[in-house]
Amino acid sequence: MNLENSQPDPNNPPAVPAPAPKPAPVAPPKPVVTPEQVKASQAIVAEPINRTIADAAKPAGSEAAAPDLESMDRRAFIKWLTVGWVAFIAAIGGYGAMFLRFMFPNVLFEPKQSFRAGFPDEYPIGEVSERWKDKYGVWVARDNEKIYVLSTVCTHLGCTPNWLGPESKFKCPCHGSGFYKTGINFEGPAPRPLERFKIYLADDGQIIIDKTKKFQQEKGEWNDPESYLVV
Repeated sequence: MNLENSQPDPNNPPAVPAPAPKPAPVAPPKPVVTPEQVKASQAIVAEPINRTIADAAKPAGSEAAAPDLESMDRRAFIKWLTVGWVAFIAAIGGYGAMFLRFMFPNVLFEPKQSFRAGFPDEYPIGEVSERWKDKYGVWVARDNEKIYVLSTVCTHLGCTPNWLGPESKFKCPCHGSGFYKTGINFEGPAPRPLERFKIYLADDGQIIIDKTKKFQQEKGEWNDPESYLVV
């Protein structure tokens, strides 16, 4: 092989290959805008304008009035809450009073129906004693033969007659009924005589008056030995 012939010729350099052609530029894809995006962008643009118009339409001092309305609402709430509690407590108190009334009913403490009225000598002959009128509702009368006890209840409508000593009669202040010292009715609307009560002597000689047993003259009960005390 000839090495001299294989050396390059300076006067005839080897051919340089041409550069490859550049590719043509590709245009970027156009953005696709949806109707929803268009509406959103319009809303973003219009929001400051709408806010400005709304602020201009607000009356002066409306922002300051808002705290006042809140405070008024708070006061009204507290007021109605207080009213509600008061009504609740009143209702509980009413039910409590009813419960106590049920548990502890009113009891009428009437005077004793049987009591000691002293000794016979304490009642003068011909006199009507009012000693037990207020406490026990009776008169104790004495004549020449006996002692008897009369009720202080008028037989007309239940009023309390008055003993008129100088006139020797009982006179009812309500409707004018009159009774003799014996209890017999003689004037006014009273339909019957006064009632009498049982009377007897105890072992110690004192008078016992028993109001549980009554005697009516119109029934002939004044003749009963228990309706008077012989002295």
